[in-house]
Amino acid sequence: MTGAAEGIGLSITKHLLEQGARVVINDINADALNEVVGVLDNKYPGNVGFTAGDASKLEVIDELIATAMHSFGTVDFAVANAGITLFGNFYEFSPENFDRVMHVNLKGAFFLTQRIAKALRKENKGGSVILMSSNVGILSYPNLTAYSMTKAALSMMARSLVLELAPYNITINAIAPGATVTKRTRTQEPDYEQAWASIIPRGKTAVPEDIAKSCLFLLSKDAEHINGETLVIDGGWSVIGQYPKN
Repeated sequence: MTGAAEGIGLSITKHLLEQGARVVINDINADALNEVVGVLDNKYPGNVGFTAGDASKLEVIDELIATAMHSFGTVDFAVANAGITLFGNFYEFSPENFDRVMHVNLKGAFFLTQRIAKALRKENKGGSVILMSSNVGILSYPNLTAYSMTKAALSMMARSLVLELAPYNITINAIAPGATVTKRTRTQEPDYEQAWASIIPRGKTAVPEDIAKSCLFLLSKDAEHINGETLVIDGGWSVIGQYPKN
């Protein structure tokens, strides 16, 4: 599980642990990760492993999987949740920012999937991979071209890799959250929740638990015949595609 020190990633981790899973988590913020691991290990002793670092780097991905194998002796699934959002005018967007978005959102997810698939294939018992896409990969959004490209690519990655993974009984799907209230979104925009709730057909924004519960379903036996799909979780926003006035 990458990008798991807060928000959606942390919520998925907690729900997995509640269901009895053993989880190795990663985040680039080592201090936040250490704090989270301390709390989780208190509640679920022996069921939490961790490795800090940039999830777009191959050595960090390899360490993450090695930690899982060393700590728990096996792997069953991976959730490529780490990602960054960089707003920017298309005409002014820098090569440095472009590379950063592509590396974290795409390279990290691609090679985490490759590495976990190799491990699952070696164990010959099947498994599941979840990629964290976005509804912004489905509909355009102002000043997010590079980001939206990566999220659309993750959905296509899930579809394409069915051909590579299905022979080994490995499923792969993507989740596309919409506006979700987290510490980060509240910090970036104090009225984030109210602004988005006003234009979402359901009348409310998502919370991390909404995404986590859907992720658990896709990782469960109940979803074993779902493969190559993208599950949109946005309260119906992508049906109409309106934007907050601010």
